[in-house]
Amino acid sequence: MRNPYAPGAGQRPPELAGRDRELESFDVVLERLARGRPERSVVLTGLRGVGKTVLLGALRSAAVRRGWGTGKLEARPDQPLRRPLAAALHQAVRELSGRNPDEAAEVLGVVKAFALRATAEPVAAGGGARSARGAPKMRDRWQPGIDVPAAVGRADSGDIEIDLVELLTDVAGLAASTGRGIAVCIDEMQDLGPEDVSGLCAACHELSQQGLPLLVVGAGLPHLPAVLSASKSYSERLFRYLRIGALEREQADRALRTPAQEEDADFTPEALEALHVATDGYPYFVQSYGKAVWDVATASPITAEDVAVAAPQAEAELAVGFFGSRYERATPAEREYMRAMADLGAEAGDGAVATSEVAARLGRKPQSLSPARDALMKKGLVWSAERGRIAFTVPHFGRYLRQHAGD
Repeated sequence: MRNPYAPGAGQRPPELAGRDRELESFDVVLERLARGRPERSVVLTGLRGVGKTVLLGALRSAAVRRGWGTGKLEARPDQPLRRPLAAALHQAVRELSGRNPDEAAEVLGVVKAFALRATAEPVAAGGGARSARGAPKMRDRWQPGIDVPAAVGRADSGDIEIDLVELLTDVAGLAASTGRGIAVCIDEMQDLGPEDVSGLCAACHELSQQGLPLLVVGAGLPHLPAVLSASKSYSERLFRYLRIGALEREQADRALRTPAQEEDADFTPEALEALHVATDGYPYFVQSYGKAVWDVATASPITAEDVAVAAPQAEAELAVGFFGSRYERATPAEREYMRAMADLGAEAGDGAVATSEVAARLGRKPQSLSPARDALMKKGLVWSAERGRIAFTVPHFGRYLRQHAGD
């Protein structure tokens, strides 16, 4: 019952170790914007299980403590940006509305117009009597839950780039008039559609030129910078990129020891060494093994023998919830591709492998494997570390596939 460890998806661990530099850097960004100084939006990138979502939540909390309006959304490959962004901004504006209710109501009208444009009919080919703004579809009567009339002629053109520029400019203007700012947190940012990415970059560019206090704080897989760069060539100057990785040994030890010590327990040095070998410092693995070891240990300090007893249980839970759930999403052709990657990874320290070597291992031409590779990238299971090379987005995934080769 007193087990302090939290191996949940996006669940904040009891000790957020190893992220002090990122939190301090974000405080500087918030302070600079509060002083009217120019600053870039922030993008967190890293593999699965390194704590991007947890850190995103911590950055949002930092903005809340300064009185900023905040909203959060999770991008999905099958969902346009309009509705989730409108919901996030609705929340952010409401948090600031007490300081200037009349202006806040006007801005909420723009947010509502932006959201409702998602339900408009497309313009008929070749023109026609229907207006460019269209009309709501009969089969889609969704409403954004904003209790003000929708604005007309603002953020409702149907062009996502124009609409995002107008929307975020108006929202940021409200924040500036209240002496605060707004932070929009976007998780899984690499899953945004190309048009949405382009519009978001254009809006961030406009905001930076006007010096308005609105930050986009994104989190995504390692190839997210490439996604942004492919949309707008100037994107590398719009965002401050923070690469989030595994914890250093001292940080991983702190993530384990501090929660234990608060419960009047501790680990032996040998136990900490065994846990670091098992987890490689990846935060999700640290929490998973920590929870399993705590449950089997009968006394403090927790020993290396306790780790040996708990390891199979931790590995079994990871095999089902962390690795297996992702493997099940792949088609037979995609699984074959990943197994070839895993075999090659055993020879290369589980780093990136050449796509040409994967093709050679499978006895296929590289071009014939492009559909499987592209599908795996869209599912967020692999990413292109560099041209002609491919790597897993999930730490230890290659090892998992080799251990379950006969499944």
